[in-house]
Amino acid sequence: MDFTAPNVQYFSDLNKNRLFTGNSQNFINSLGRNHLNTLGNVSLLDIFLSREKVVEPHIHQNASELVYCISGSAVVSLINPFTNKLHNIPVKPGQVANVPQGWWHYEIAAEDHTHLLAIFDAPYPEAIFGSDILRLTPAHIWAHTYCLDENKWKEAVAPIKKTTYIGPSDDCNKNRNDQHQQYYYEYQQPPVNYQNPSYIHPYYAPPTNHF
Repeated sequence: MDFTAPNVQYFSDLNKNRLFTGNSQNFINSLGRNHLNTLGNVSLLDIFLSREKVVEPHIHQNASELVYCISGSAVVSLINPFTNKLHNIPVKPGQVANVPQGWWHYEIAAEDHTHLLAIFDAPYPEAIFGSDILRLTPAHIWAHTYCLDENKWKEAVAPIKKTTYIGPSDDCNKNRNDQHQQYYYEYQQPPVNYQNPSYIHPYYAPPTNHF
């Protein structure tokens, strides 16, 4: 970076850098070197969620992600590829969860007005989203590989028309039957454990057959 150049930037307004809008309560603003050219090896996403909304499962193939909770609360879930274990990490204001580079992960808001800041150690974080993997991989490959009914698979993934970013959609919630209640995520925040900083409190989720 030539800091004597006339186009040097030291300020950016994230409110004008919208990456995705679900509705007025669910959206993501972004900041990268394309927005602020004096940034070093860092970037961020400013994430706003209402209760039960999910930042869809994805990976960042070129960056680690530090998720900082500003307000509300959320559960950051990640799969450790070395142990094949799922970890669910509840965060409240002032707390963080770290997602190493390339790990499959997602975030679920536990209450309305949840505000998360995702910080990356790359100026342009890349991502591969679950919605794109599901919709772009041919149905016959899924069916053949996992011994699935191809037509049922096509029916199951047909609603996924584009990258989801934040789900479920408002239309999905409206179309659910009364007996399919929205998810309520229950967890207890563990006390700070300085002797074992890797301690993760168990996360209690509803049965998967609600999907």
